[in-house]
Amino acid sequence: MQAAFYERTGAAREVLQWGSLPTPEAGPGQVRVRLLWSGVNPSDVKSRAGLRSKVLAFPLIVPHSDGMGVVDAVGQGVPAARVGQRVWVWNAAWGRALGTAAQYVVLPADQAVALPDGVSDEAGACLGIPALTALHAVIMAGGVQARRVLVAGGAGAVGHYAVQFARSLGARQVVATVSGAQKAELALAAGADAAVDRQLPDLPARLREASDGEGFDRIIEVDMAANGELDAGLVRAGGDVVFYGSGAGAFTVPFFPLIVGNISLHGFIVYNLGAADRQRAVTLLNTLLARGGVQHQIAARLPLADIAAAHELVESGRAVGNVVLAVP
Repeated sequence: MQAAFYERTGAAREVLQWGSLPTPEAGPGQVRVRLLWSGVNPSDVKSRAGLRSKVLAFPLIVPHSDGMGVVDAVGQGVPAARVGQRVWVWNAAWGRALGTAAQYVVLPADQAVALPDGVSDEAGACLGIPALTALHAVIMAGGVQARRVLVAGGAGAVGHYAVQFARSLGARQVVATVSGAQKAELALAAGADAAVDRQLPDLPARLREASDGEGFDRIIEVDMAANGELDAGLVRAGGDVVFYGSGAGAFTVPFFPLIVGNISLHGFIVYNLGAADRQRAVTLLNTLLARGGVQHQIAARLPLADIAAAHELVESGRAVGNVVLAVP
């Protein structure tokens, strides 16, 4: 099979290679997926760059955890009826050497989820990390029913989904922070009641005004290091901050506003969700997709052979939404 891979960490154009690898075979309990699209996420880029560790977990790595394709073979114990099924996959490169930047991937059968009719092929490559992260952030710890919700980065790959899911799952109000007019339009089109430019000098006052002076019951945070202090001043008593990312390895938040307001902090990484949380999120996500109306903000569609350019685009921060690669 044709695949992109790397054998050392470093700059995208220096370490990413394109060539032939053995086509994998499905073992017991597994399916093989003929991939059509591969999704590029910030975590894929950071791993390739060696930002977390310069020591590779495997001698050769085919990157990317997200993808979409068609089941073309099954192993022992998997119903043969799954052959021909359109699927989206999750955690393909989490603790594994061979991800979705290839023509085929073999996975445990439950990591290839039937893609509802009406959802485009390329959208299927946006679900495993961006959409599941957004949905878990919305539904965890009691959810958002009748609550005021602030989504940081409401036009980003995760935030754009979080705005939609919060709206569709009963939030009383959804406000998003954005950077610029174009991103404000995206957040508003996704269902936000207001989109506030995070570059404004009076941002805390603008956000409090957007919440009718009440503050927020839940804040869904993309960068805890940058916004923890801001968030602590905007959460209502008894509310919470759910964070899935941080621009720095350590952060500080003011103690007194959190403790006096009984504020909870919840952090998670979507790769490591518990089995029950994962199943709940996957089932609900497919239900929402099947209903129709979920918007998928795809910033760029490139051929898999242009994987280095795709990684550079994600690294640059210029991509407004998801970057996906067409598999030949």
